[in-house]
Amino acid sequence: MSVGVRRLTVLGEFKPFGLIAEALDGKPADNVTDKYDYFLFDPEVARERDESGEQHASGSAFSDRSDHELFIRGSRIIWTIGSRVFKRFTLPSPIIKVCWCRLGNMAEALLCVLQIESLTIYNTSGEVVSITLPRTIASIWPLPFGLLLQQAAEVHSPTHIPFSCSSPLLGVRDVHRRRRETSHSPQHNLNFLSGSDYNCKGDAGSISSHLILKDPLEEPQLTFIEERGKLNIMKEFDERTIWTSDQIPLMASYNKGKMQHSVWVAEAVNSNLELANSSSADVVPAGVLPKQFSFRRIWQGKGAQTAASKVFLATDNDAAPVICFLHQEQKKLLSVRLQSVEINNEILFDIKPDMSWSIPAVAAEPVIVTRPRVKVGQLPYADIFVLNPENALLLYSGKQCLCRYLLPSCLSKSQASLNLDFPDTSSVSHDLKIIGLADAVEGRITVIVNNGQMFRCVFRRSPSSLLADDCITAMAEGLSSSFYGHFLGLLWKDGDSAYLSNADSSVNLEWDSFCTIITQMCKSSVGTQDFVNLVPQSSWEFLISSKFHKNYELNLITGTSCEMSLDVLGFLPRSHSDATQSLQKSFYSEVLMECLDSLHAVYESLKLDILRKRDLELLAVLLCNIANFLGEESYLDHYVRDFPSLSKKFGMDMTSCSRKIPPSLFRWLENCLQHGSSVANIDDLPYLICKDESPVVSWARKIVSFYSLLSGAKRIGKKLSTGVYCNIAMGSHCTHEELTVLAMVGENFGLQQLDSLPSGVSLPLRHALDKCRESPPSDWPAAAYVLLGREDLALSCLACSCKSRELETQTNVNLISMSTPYMLHLHPVTIPSAVSDTIGLESTKFEDTDSVDGSMTDGMEHIFNSSTQLRYGRDLRLNEVRRLLCSTRPVAIQTAVNPSASDQDLQQAQLWNLAQRTTALPFGRGAFTLATIYTLLTEAFTVPKLVLAGRLPAQQNATVNLDPNLRNIQEIKSWPEFHNAVAAGLRLAPLQGKMSRTWIIYNKPEEPNAVHAGLLLALGLHGYLRVLNLTDIYQYYQQEHESTTAGIMLGLAASYRGTMQPGISKSLYLHIPSRHPSSFPELELPTLLQSAALMSVGLLYEGSAHPQTMQILLGEIGRRSGGDNVLEREGYAVSAGFSLGLVALGRGGDTLGCIDSMVDRLFHYIGGKEARNERSLFLTLLTEEQNRGTAQMMDGTSVNVDVTAPGATIALALMFLKTESEAIMSKLSIPNTRFDLQYVRPDFIMLRVIARNLIMWSRIHPSKDWIQSQIPEIIQNGVKGLRDDSGDIDDMDAEAFVQAYVNIVTGACISLGLRFAGTKNGNAQELLYEYAVYFLNEIKPVSTTSGNTFPKGLSHYIDRGTLEICLHLIVLSLSVIMAGSGHLQTFRLLRFLRSRNSVDGHANYGIQMAVSLAIGFLFLGGGMRTFSTSNSSVAALLITLYPRLPTGPNDNRCHLQAFRHLYVLATEARWIQTVDVDTGLPVYAPLEVTTRETELYAETSFCEVTPCLLPERAVLKTIRVCGPRYWSQVIDLCPEDKPWWTFRDKNNPFNSGVLYIKRKVGACSYVDDPVGCQSLLSRAMHKVFGMTSSTAFDPSISSGSGPGSITVDQLVSTFSSDPSLIAFAQLCCDPSWNSRSDVDFQEFCLQVLFECVSKDRPALLQVYLSLYTTIASMADQVTSGTVVLSDSIFISSLKLALTYTEALLSGRLTTSRGGIVQSKFIGSLRKRVDELLNFSPGLKDDFCNYLNSGKWPIMESEREKSAILLSWYLQWFGVPAPFVIKTAAERIKPKLMSSSLTPFLRLLFPSTHINAIGEIDKFLSC
Repeated sequence: MSVGVRRLTVLGEFKPFGLIAEALDGKPADNVTDKYDYFLFDPEVARERDESGEQHASGSAFSDRSDHELFIRGSRIIWTIGSRVFKRFTLPSPIIKVCWCRLGNMAEALLCVLQIESLTIYNTSGEVVSITLPRTIASIWPLPFGLLLQQAAEVHSPTHIPFSCSSPLLGVRDVHRRRRETSHSPQHNLNFLSGSDYNCKGDAGSISSHLILKDPLEEPQLTFIEERGKLNIMKEFDERTIWTSDQIPLMASYNKGKMQHSVWVAEAVNSNLELANSSSADVVPAGVLPKQFSFRRIWQGKGAQTAASKVFLATDNDAAPVICFLHQEQKKLLSVRLQSVEINNEILFDIKPDMSWSIPAVAAEPVIVTRPRVKVGQLPYADIFVLNPENALLLYSGKQCLCRYLLPSCLSKSQASLNLDFPDTSSVSHDLKIIGLADAVEGRITVIVNNGQMFRCVFRRSPSSLLADDCITAMAEGLSSSFYGHFLGLLWKDGDSAYLSNADSSVNLEWDSFCTIITQMCKSSVGTQDFVNLVPQSSWEFLISSKFHKNYELNLITGTSCEMSLDVLGFLPRSHSDATQSLQKSFYSEVLMECLDSLHAVYESLKLDILRKRDLELLAVLLCNIANFLGEESYLDHYVRDFPSLSKKFGMDMTSCSRKIPPSLFRWLENCLQHGSSVANIDDLPYLICKDESPVVSWARKIVSFYSLLSGAKRIGKKLSTGVYCNIAMGSHCTHEELTVLAMVGENFGLQQLDSLPSGVSLPLRHALDKCRESPPSDWPAAAYVLLGREDLALSCLACSCKSRELETQTNVNLISMSTPYMLHLHPVTIPSAVSDTIGLESTKFEDTDSVDGSMTDGMEHIFNSSTQLRYGRDLRLNEVRRLLCSTRPVAIQTAVNPSASDQDLQQAQLWNLAQRTTALPFGRGAFTLATIYTLLTEAFTVPKLVLAGRLPAQQNATVNLDPNLRNIQEIKSWPEFHNAVAAGLRLAPLQGKMSRTWIIYNKPEEPNAVHAGLLLALGLHGYLRVLNLTDIYQYYQQEHESTTAGIMLGLAASYRGTMQPGISKSLYLHIPSRHPSSFPELELPTLLQSAALMSVGLLYEGSAHPQTMQILLGEIGRRSGGDNVLEREGYAVSAGFSLGLVALGRGGDTLGCIDSMVDRLFHYIGGKEARNERSLFLTLLTEEQNRGTAQMMDGTSVNVDVTAPGATIALALMFLKTESEAIMSKLSIPNTRFDLQYVRPDFIMLRVIARNLIMWSRIHPSKDWIQSQIPEIIQNGVKGLRDDSGDIDDMDAEAFVQAYVNIVTGACISLGLRFAGTKNGNAQELLYEYAVYFLNEIKPVSTTSGNTFPKGLSHYIDRGTLEICLHLIVLSLSVIMAGSGHLQTFRLLRFLRSRNSVDGHANYGIQMAVSLAIGFLFLGGGMRTFSTSNSSVAALLITLYPRLPTGPNDNRCHLQAFRHLYVLATEARWIQTVDVDTGLPVYAPLEVTTRETELYAETSFCEVTPCLLPERAVLKTIRVCGPRYWSQVIDLCPEDKPWWTFRDKNNPFNSGVLYIKRKVGACSYVDDPVGCQSLLSRAMHKVFGMTSSTAFDPSISSGSGPGSITVDQLVSTFSSDPSLIAFAQLCCDPSWNSRSDVDFQEFCLQVLFECVSKDRPALLQVYLSLYTTIASMADQVTSGTVVLSDSIFISSLKLALTYTEALLSGRLTTSRGGIVQSKFIGSLRKRVDELLNFSPGLKDDFCNYLNSGKWPIMESEREKSAILLSWYLQWFGVPAPFVIKTAAERIKPKLMSSSLTPFLRLLFPSTHINAIGEIDKFLSC
């Protein structure tokens, strides 16, 4: 067969871009070599595996991408893309070879670079690994599972082979083999991955000739050679590898000695192969041998003088892969066919003998031209482009030569002119001769000519006509290979198909050209000359194409597909006199029959795409031609029914012999919905659809698979029981609908695709989405939620699955494909309501009227944001808190208008009192602003000022300063400055959990100061000080600045809490002199630092129960140092006690050996009665201590209980926290005799009460009775006796009773505060509030609370200071319970206490600190944080609440003030806010929170409105978004005793406190409509609809009808953010709309709009409108006679809509919310169509004619309508083809008894409508 001639399109002259890049880089170094190399590769090679599957459908998309180039010179690599440099790599030594490879099962490609003694591996992002190799490695080659390293035999020979541009020895060029197809199915990977790696000791390299590197971090493995079932280590040093494939495990090698080529397959070693026992050196014991790789030789070819200059994979014309060897000296290309068999998911490769063929060639390259979208297994379908010895360029598909290519004739040196007309005679101008081909990538290739120029050329591949492309691909899929080869020959022959050679041919030309080829095949009078080549060679092929076979096959087909036996459908084949003609005719018939099947599949697939109607018509014409030629009447009838206008071209004759019924997708879909997928006839599915992933009909395949799943098909592997292939996304499913949605996601079938289905076809799929929308499973991928319209779940799902920085990109990539183009997060413009307006204004106005200058940074200015605005609504709580905690402004002093001299002193006294308050404010401010600001690490740290001045409002705000002569101001300010800096530092929230060391050092001052010390403590409490290294830490210590050292010690301990970090531990012990060895020089350290160091040790070892540390700390509690202040000693002992408690936190119950002796000793320290007589125990302890040489001095055996008791009590409390130990509790007795009351200090009684309650944690109960039960009877009676003034109690006793009573009650309140910290427990809150008010009244009667049972008159027997302290401790405990809630009643009490103290002059610093902390706790973290009740939190809170309050700003004696900040360790961000996913704004939403059963209450559910604080993780069970306005969403949690999730926690179900929710259409947000009066959607709608059309749509009237009027679009935009609905509503309001005469249609549109808005189904707008307009057009056409619809394809879609409603009624499809389309509407459609078809005159006659002879009405202008009507009738009533009816009638009539055929016809044709059966019956009976 003669071949066509084409012209290559020349893109331009080619030069490696690396050369240009080098030139642009400037002058190279002198030592750079002149030799260079380069190779081009497809970008897919370097792409990650999982990305490569993205472009399914568009084969043409690949052709536009530019080639990538790697340019190698010396030790540099330049990677360029097109004309830009992408990356540069510079290596230390010269490069031998470069290749791309994927190691193991890594997703990303690695660039492997071989140098003389090393291998460097880069990944695409630039990370690098370098591996040293033996010198003998000569080259590297990529395999699918790793890198093959080839060793040279002689160890000493230099391996660096010089290379040049002209004759590249690199062998790197093979890399351009495309890796896109390496989608790496699992079956491909499994058999190559070895389980564990076996390393040979010694120099593995010297043993094996080939090594495999599977992982950059492992040793290269030995390889084995398999011969006759035995394994030997591969030592084939002579076998030089010349090629490997990186997609299938093949290697080709050349043996110079034997002059032979071999092909090897690499396999994972099977255990059943024995190792050969040839020599002991080679044998590896089988036990040691894990899975290895072996090479098996599958082919060898002798007789080649030199190695093949090129080896590549291509595809034979029957789609089998071939390996091609180019032998340049023999000028031939040898191709060896590869066979692959799949067994147990493993692919085995083999080559059978005599399976090779060769073609003459000087140069050859694999190109992807003829079938760019088709794959052969893993590989692309590659053709061969050859330069033959006669210098002609030929394109081969396998061994079939398709065409010859020419270069444009006038390529001169200066230019490559592209569009030149040149005569066909000259193949190429005489001065240019083609000498080579190079660098084939996809469909691009470089042609080298004899003057050294290179031209980059491109093949024209796919036609730009999508239809022609689809048809060619379908034929490639559907035709058997010999037929397709014949078709290819015709297609590429230079006849009418010259379009393929011209780049600018039009789309229509291409389609016409394709049709011409097919019609050419139809003309059976083709000259015999062509045909001679096609006469089959072998006897078998002769038999296959013989007439006998044709008849036999036809019998078979006809018998099966039409369910009637052969005797009814008997026929006689036509006979031909001339055998050759008959043979030729039958060959073409067979080709065309296969064409018809393949193209029919495309036709059926196109019917399901409403955007390709035009293509469908063109294809119908072609198919009619083919069917007509083949005499396939039923096919012809099928197409004419769809397009009746074709009937005038193709007359029907009923004489045809073929009885094959064409597959019909619509019929299958209908059956599937009616009877289920198992019943639907599989013959109705075109064969191509059931082929694995055929790209051309994938559209139809997807729809078929969705319908199958919806109607209950089972999954069998990757296929469904209906025989189609389907990708299903991961996720759980309980219903068919859920499985269908997962399949839609798996197939990337989004809303946009749904919109391009015919309305009827999309309804069941929309139904599935609608049904799953309410409560989809929680483990679905985000794309599935977007598909359902649940963007809220999608965002939550994405937020959990990826790190915050990746969120943006991920969201966009995954979800765009699923959402419709017009839905991409178009946020509706929301008009803010009055509420948010006012908030916005008021929050910014801070009462700044009397500030000196306008600039105010009080450290709280950032607290107002959208969430706090929502949280506190209209009230001004936060403003008030900010005012109360502000320390940056002078405070107002009330004085007389005319000051006198004595007023000065008064002012100073007042100022001094106020200064006490101001200096205590930072404590509260730190808690209030905790973690509320995200710092930029580029800004300096700013601390708000601490202003102690006052101002006189009476004298124009004159400022008064404290007089430095009266008091030392600097002294009073030093520690407050520290606390002020801590407060400022605590604001910094974890910015993605990162803090840089540089920033901390950057903020370090020249001279140490309190401010930086405070910052260090704050950062430490947030856990950031881990970034400091030990040298930084010791530099801080070196400064010997008291507050800095204390701050950094505590900060470090908090950052490393519970880790026992040795380096930090040593640095802390440095500050505890008693632990220094005797030889250590004496250090003078303030007790304050020693206390801080002790507490830090406790935090560092928290919960570890480290015995040695515990012994040390126990000793420190009792240590007595000479000459110190006793109070400082108490503070030291308390720190040691807390520290010991922290180390053994909650571990007292564990059976630790040392615990018992410790407990005894602690009781000794407490001074309990039980421990009094145990003198012997103490003496032993004493001797231990003395032997250790510590400075412990004792007076006899007595211990100073006043110093040691608090620490020991606290230590016991924490050690036995929550252990419910009765023994310990009973020893910690509360005094119950008068003697004991005198014996125990009252403030120690309070500590004992706290300790007892912490141990018996579960018994704490928020009731008055419980508090009463804490008070011993004697005290209760004693206090009761205070009321009656009988004198039988002396004052001494009364005072003891009252002291004890007050302290016990306070202790119980503190216990309650700790037990219910952060729980907002109502009972506890009321109880503590009641006690607080009671104490307040006792101090100074404020209000008489009647009916109160509390004892009165305490203040007579007790000093006011004690009462004040107790009151404030109770209030502090109250705010710990209500932490973060901003509780109003509590806040009012605190505000009162703050104002009252300063007036009374009782301005004790400690009390002010308590009030300040309480306000801070109440609004902890701006109301976004609260406290936890875990062990470590309780301990931290106890340290903060320790009931000894300081007397002044510098009082650190009893309890270091810095410890008061440790509450930070107890906080948790259990805050949650809801964000509307459509607007991105925080909104209110009701949540139903369920907590699990505890000992105090049963399982309970309660309602919260977000933003709110959630209960602790230990009790939280479920959270549900409830209420009618938002889509419900349930988060199920497993209650665990663990801390709340941190910011970075992967498992955090609340993405750092944000829950995305989606508002239902038809509801307003709670901000805009708090009461719900606006959401009466229907009332408002009907108000609009109720207007007559003139008022509703005439703008002049509506604008003048006052403010009450509202237009449709305003209304819709209020309730729905869906852009399509809003746009449609605007269309309804357009004045031009009103000019339409069709009032019914306007009314219908408004009703549909209402339906879609009220039911939240915006997508159905399109469905309703298309169904309505279709019926309206039908009616127009029947009544008026103008042709609107000239086809009947829409009828099938209407029928599917009917079938859907029937399936709902019959219960085959279930639904909770009713059908998505109103069944009444569908019913009225059916009725209307029936009426139209029955009403048409003349239709009956046409129908009879049609049944009689298959004749259609003649298509003249006036009769055109009747043919269309007839087609509607046939489609609507499902009438079978006429020959089927006739055959059936002939079968039935002889046996018929009655006159009517109706019952039989009904049985034979169940899908035909009864009306039509009646007509058929009438026709047959006459």
